[in-house]
Amino acid sequence: MSAAVITLETQANASQNLIIQRSSADVSLHGRVQVPGDKSISHRALMLGAIAEGETEIQGLLLGEDPRSTANCFRALGAEISELNTELVKVRGIGLGNFQEPVDILDAGNSGTTIRLMLGLLASHPGRFFAVTGDGSLRSRPMSRVVNPLQQMGAQIWGRKGNTLAPLAIQGQALKPIHYHSPIASAQVKSCILLAGLNTEGQTTVTEPALSRDHSERMLKAFGAELSIDPETNSVTITGNAKLYGQKVVVPGDISSAAFWLIAASIVPGSELVVENVGVNPTRTGILEALEMMGADIQMENQREVAGEPVADLRVRSSQLKSCTIAGDIIPRLIDEIPILAVAAVFAEGTTIIKDAAELRVKESDRITVMAQQLNKMGAKVTELPDGMEITGGTGLVGAEVDSHTDHRIAMSLAIASLNAIGTTTIYRAEAAAISYPNFTDTLVSICQ
Repeated sequence: MSAAVITLETQANASQNLIIQRSSADVSLHGRVQVPGDKSISHRALMLGAIAEGETEIQGLLLGEDPRSTANCFRALGAEISELNTELVKVRGIGLGNFQEPVDILDAGNSGTTIRLMLGLLASHPGRFFAVTGDGSLRSRPMSRVVNPLQQMGAQIWGRKGNTLAPLAIQGQALKPIHYHSPIASAQVKSCILLAGLNTEGQTTVTEPALSRDHSERMLKAFGAELSIDPETNSVTITGNAKLYGQKVVVPGDISSAAFWLIAASIVPGSELVVENVGVNPTRTGILEALEMMGADIQMENQREVAGEPVADLRVRSSQLKSCTIAGDIIPRLIDEIPILAVAAVFAEGTTIIKDAAELRVKESDRITVMAQQLNKMGAKVTELPDGMEITGGTGLVGAEVDSHTDHRIAMSLAIASLNAIGTTTIYRAEAAAISYPNFTDTLVSICQ
């Protein structure tokens, strides 16, 4: 039996507290885990299916709140999307350039991917008017990174604080192609511009300072878009006025979700887990490279390709991690995994430095400040840097009252840290995990038995 007791308490306001109680007795994790479908791929499958001609079938879709927001927005724009499930979702597309004007404001919820990628499509629909918003967190996140290049293409977009914050109003236009040199490596920025270029006469190019995840490029090609890629300059060019055709899409497990179990098994002594069917796209495997630098014992098994995406099972055994520096070109390939990497660093020998990650300050929360504050409450030694963290490992954690700040990755990272904290940890607003991992708590309980 496990020495950890895990309970989920629902409050009167529907908020949930995750309580993890462990004694000084040993805890270990064992079993096989299947993680939810990749969130990035799920978004793109719904979007491209909606603007393609014919029917798209999606297997393994993530059932989190963010893809639900995408589905609701594209239903409002005219696409027929069946009820979301993991077995089979059918999307009847309306064809490129055929959005209807929605009768209400489009609500992207908490999803930055939904609003930023959708803006590229909305802006390129001449003669139609759209308005988009999101929840409180999304309305505080910067939109200028996509609004500015779209305006260079001729888009008309208005919003709060000089068109930098949602809600946003869009008057669709016939856009012009550009070559955009992005100041940041961001798959959301790149994808927004490529989607705008999809419905724009001529060739639109995006050049990045470093390689960001390439799910959009892979899927656009699969749906029939004309794309060329120059890996030497990190440039992608799309030819406009393409016709997309419905496809069969199989969504692999999300490596960002797998990261929680990879690190949990690494830091909890005596553990061994197999995480099945994980997407191991090279633009997403920065987390595996970082853990290799830290001395993690992870083996890739049953490697294969599913619907154009590389997939594998990942076997992980506990090990004594060591400190390292995580910075530079690897950051865009593990930006979402940095909160849980911070937990790994707490249990590593030496001092780990994470830098070049200022992007973390404008995610669902300021993930640098929040992770530092919450881990320090548990006895860790985490110092904020302007663009990252300095984490001194080996201090040992104790149970404490901590808060997710309604950020799904913070909630789950703190839960994993709690497995190695003596005493009782209460994570407030833990329901945030449902954004990307609806059955996270159930899986945690299952591997602790």
